[in-house]
Parts: sequence; C-alpha cells; structure tokens
Amino acid sequence: MNIQQLELLAADGYRLAATYVAPDQNQGELQFIVIGSATAVPRGFYRRFAEYAASRGVHVLMVDYRGIGDSKYPPYQKSLRGFKMEYADWSRLDLAAAVDWCTKRGKTWLVGHSLGAHAIGQLPSPNDLQAAYICGGGAGWHGWMPFPESLKVWLLWNVLGPILTRIYGYQPMSKLGVGEDLPMGVYRDWRRWCQLPHYFFDDSEPRAKAIAARFAEVRIPIAAAVATDDLWATPKSRDAFFKGYVNAKVESIDIAPQSLGVPGVGHMGYYRANVGAALWPQMLAWLERNGLHLTP
Repeated sequence: MNIQQLELLAADGYRLAATYVAPDQNQGELQFIVIGSATAVPRGFYRRFAEYAASRGVHVLMVDYRGIGDSKYPPYQKSLRGFKMEYADWSRLDLAAAVDWCTKRGKTWLVGHSLGAHAIGQLPSPNDLQAAYICGGGAGWHGWMPFPESLKVWLLWNVLGPILTRIYGYQPMSKLGVGEDLPMGVYRDWRRWCQLPHYFFDDSEPRAKAIAARFAEVRIPIAAAVATDDLWATPKSRDAFFKGYVNAKVESIDIAPQSLGVPGVGHMGYYRANVGAALWPQMLAWLERNGLHLTP
C-alpha cells in the first residue's frame, strides 16, 4: 500500500496534519474511509485499521485535530496555554476538512471512535457520507458508567480538572495517562456536556442548542457499536446519545469480548490489532452492506 503525509486546510485556515493510506491497486471508482478519531487521540493510533482497510481496496484518510498530535498548535505558538478553540471545531472544521477532501474524490464512509459519534451531526454536509460505523460512542455522563469508574470520572471533572487547568492553562491529560493534553476550550465544553445525561442535547445554552438541532438533518445509516466492557460508553450511554439522530437509521451493536476471542475491549481496544483481527472484518462487512465495495 502507499502512505502519504498530507496537510489539509480547515475552512478557517487552520493547517492540519493528515495521513493518506491508499491500496496498491485501484478497483474502479475510488472509495474512501475517513477516520473520526476519539478525543485526545492522535491519528497514528488508527494506523493498523487504516492499513487493514487499504488491504481490502479502500482509501483511508486520518487527520490530527487542532491541538492534537502533529496539528498541535500554529507555528507561532509553543504551548497549549492560551490556545483558542471550541470543542465543536474538531468536528465542524477539522474532521469536516478530511470529509471534504475525500468526497471530492470519491464515495466516502466514516469510521469513528467515541467523539466520532458526536461529530457526524456537526459536519457541514453529513449526508455527503454514504454511512458511518462508530465504536465507543456515548453521552459521556458519569451516571451511565459503573462504579468505581463513575466516581473516578466525577473526580476528574469536579476536583482534578479544575485544579490542573488553573495551574497549566489547559487540561494536562497526558499527566493522568489519558491521551494527549487538551486545549482549554475543549476541556471547558467536554466537562460541561459530560455532566448532562444526554450530553449537549440536554444543554440549554444557545450554542449547544444550535449544535443539537442540526442532528435532525442526518439521514445516513449509522452503526453504533459498543463493547460490553466499555466503561465509558456503555449501551445505556450509547442509546442516550444516539437518540439525538432522530432521522437516521441507527443500528445498535453490542460487542461481547468473548465473541471476538479476546479477554477485553474497553474504550480503546476497538482499534488495537488483537481486537481488530476479529472486529475489523465485521465492521467492513457492515459498511459493505451499506454500499462499500471490498476486494477479497
């Protein structure tokens, strides 16, 4: 397969680092999968899935959102302190740039992780996608999580988070062993919405109401898959969020780790190779039922 490093330009002019993985041979019309990464997860985490999809004849594009990975901050900034952005920018600007790049070249499907569930309804033209398969998407509220994970998340939002952001000027997630550091705007919005049972669908703030209202425009087929041992995105959490896609055909899929022959999946395992050996063929088979053409 062929791997290229690209630079995408978001609608507001922000430059984004991206990786394009292409199959060795094209099979007729180009087909693309865009990876909708999770919060604070750089694009390299999804490389093995991208290579697997490319081995089945699909072109794959991965992008680092602003403030993350190789899109961390503009050249004139040397820290996330003072970095200005909103959480929604990752969806409506950054992922949107990747989707736009692909849809201009061929039919495009989305494969998402966690935040990828929140992103579809925020894209400028979500129905340009053929379909989407999301792993680990949920409402984020600690009340949907089992104890003691619910307590740990409550402490993160209400004790550790406020203290650490006051000290650093951003959320130093890396010091907690949970992904990359978050710009203050991402932390602020994520914290607010994760304290609501239905995420931004429960937020009365005008900015959030405008985001939630656009989800009614989405009409593509969506697979909403969660592992039964995913502590952050339980089936109840998944259902609480995806009910916001009122006009989309959402298929809920519960994944038992034992059905994949693995001891566990959790919130991050969907895109790890040991889980992917059994899960990724199922994901691509679902996309194939929704228009994607695969090579043997």
